This record gives sequence, C-alpha cells and structure tokens, in this order.
Amino acid sequence: MNPSQLPRQSSCSDTPRPEDSLEGTFTRHQSELLGMLYYLTGNAEDARDAFQEAFVKCWRRREGLGEIEDLRAWVFRVALNVGRDMRATAWRRRRRPLPEDDMAAAPQVPPHEDLDRRERLAMIQRALRDLRAEEQEVFLLRQNAQMTYEEIATSIDIPVGTAKTRMRLALEKLRMALEQTAAGRRTTSDER
Repeated sequence: MNPSQLPRQSSCSDTPRPEDSLEGTFTRHQSELLGMLYYLTGNAEDARDAFQEAFVKCWRRREGLGEIEDLRAWVFRVALNVGRDMRATAWRRRRRPLPEDDMAAAPQVPPHEDLDRRERLAMIQRALRDLRAEEQEVFLLRQNAQMTYEEIATSIDIPVGTAKTRMRLALEKLRMALEQTAAGRRTTSDER
C-alpha cells in the first residue's frame, strides 16, 4: 500500500494549541519584553520577575486565547500592567541592578571606554525614568515592542492621536535630557 493512500490521523501537532502560540510569543519577544520591563522596574532582577509573572497571568487565561485578536499586543499589555504594578508597589525593596548577562562574555575594553559606555547607559535610563508614566509606556511599546501607533492605542485604550502625542513628547524630553547631559559633560571636561 502506498503511504499516500493511508488514512491521515489527526494529531496534536496538526492543530496548533493556544499554549504553543502563547509560549512562542513570549519566546519570540523575550528580549523586547525584558527591555520594557527593565525600564519600568529599574533593574534586571525585577524585570525577570515581572516577565515570569506576566507569563503566568497569560497562562492562566490561556483558554480565552482564541478570542484575542492580537496576541502580541495582549502579551505586551499584560507585561506592561505587571511592570506598572511592580513599579508602583511602595513596599517592594530596592535591589542593586545585576550585571548585564552579555558583559561576562564581552571582550575586554579599556576602562575609560567601559566607563563612558556605563555613563551613557545610566544617562539614558535616567532620562527614560524621568518621563511621565504615560509617555514612558508609549515609548517602550513603540521602541521595544515595535508596535504601531494603532496597536499601542488599542493596547492601552487611548486614541491614536494621543499615542502619537505621547511619543512626540517623550522623544522631545529624551532629546533635551540627553543634550543637557552631554552639554554638562563637555563643561566638566573643559574645566579639567
């Protein structure tokens, strides 16, 4: 008998399970989610905790995944809410940021270059944290999640125009903060 004449048996692998698409979404967007959560929570350990909590919250609602139109946007929304909750929780203890995973494997760079890189990174993190929460959310969803303004608006339930305005304001504030910091660094180096 020819294999093509055999009756096809349906298997679990023929029909994608909602859990598989949920796991796949978290896997595909892990770095973007962790990056967004890092800026919301302020350190890598809390970001990882928030990432895990977001997955658990999504997993608990997996039966309703078929009703969700944009799984990626929903996952980012859940993660954003978890990050907000962690940031707003006053009793949570502050932790020192963990060294970045890629720093251990990074080739040796001269100390002055490493210091400059760390200072620039700290400057960017401060500027992001100084944004209003609404601006920060839109910025992170646009930059880390690479969502369109329409997806952002749907995800956080605001008009598209508001999403665009918040992004514009965030970019203006970040640009000003970075320019001020750069000007301050030039003044400090000129005084030496």
